[in-house]
Amino acid sequence: MSHPRNILLGAQAGSVQLPVCDHYSGVEARMRKSLQLQAEMTQEFGTCVFDVTLDCEDGAPVGGEVEHAALVTELALTTTAATPDARIAVRVHPVDHPSFEADMAHVAGRAGRVLTHIMVPKVETVADVALAQAALLAAGAPDLPLHVLIESPAAVHRAFDIAAHPRVQSISFGLMDFVSAHGGAIPADGMGIQGQFTHPLVLRAKIEIASACHAHGKVPSHCVVTEFKNTEAMRMAAQKAARELGYTRMWSIHPDQIRPILEAMAPSEAQIDQASDIILAAQNAQWAPISHAGQLHDRASYRFFWQLLERAHHTGRRVPSEIQLFFTGYGKKADLVS
Repeated sequence: MSHPRNILLGAQAGSVQLPVCDHYSGVEARMRKSLQLQAEMTQEFGTCVFDVTLDCEDGAPVGGEVEHAALVTELALTTTAATPDARIAVRVHPVDHPSFEADMAHVAGRAGRVLTHIMVPKVETVADVALAQAALLAAGAPDLPLHVLIESPAAVHRAFDIAAHPRVQSISFGLMDFVSAHGGAIPADGMGIQGQFTHPLVLRAKIEIASACHAHGKVPSHCVVTEFKNTEAMRMAAQKAARELGYTRMWSIHPDQIRPILEAMAPSEAQIDQASDIILAAQNAQWAPISHAGQLHDRASYRFFWQLLERAHHTGRRVPSEIQLFFTGYGKKADLVS
């Protein structure tokens, strides 16, 4: 029998599904701890619930860019050799930075086969994406996906064109640079936990990016929360990003932020139970319309509930054994994490 993802998503079946948390670190000790934490939580949840992005942009000391690129490359290679299921990415310097080409040549050239993606910051236009793609081709990594970081008003204006590029897998929003780019027109609290969800210009940018991603089957990734010691603030931000703004992924910059992101973006037990009942009933009906709890359901609602179950899987939530087979049994060939 065909996998629900192929039955229900059709042309969208090839769209990417990523862990809901992307954890950034650039200092060597923290990078090593992040990779260890990823391994521990993968064992705990039974699936890799967050990516680790090793940071060359903010992590490399000025003048030490070459050495730092070598370090993150070696970390990626040694970690994946020991743990093949590890999900590791690297953020390189922007395309106009003197170290960009060297970053791409070394990191993608040596470790492209084991990385999940390359993150390119400060992308302004589709031409920047084309430059990054050319660098990947030159490095011998023709299939490595690109994630891009949009950080200016002009880049937000071009979000739909950037999202349409076939190499782009995800777009992230760079809150701090976006606010700074307005020359004081957005107050400083626009970068804080409250202002980033209330200032109209910031909200508009977030919504544009999310909408562009969904229009082209890409993953919108929400920006950082700098109040990393405030767990409740982190949880609130993740809930707003997911439930009100349409984001399906979020940055973490401190280990304490990972679990609140997972919790906020995971479906509840009641939602998982409802979705499981509907999907299993639909499968038994050969995906024809059904009546469930007094409501009519067809492929439009089946699609919604299947995607909810995918999100449950990516956040390490327990699902009924019949549903788990879609992720570990005959559904394994329909790999749900690109």
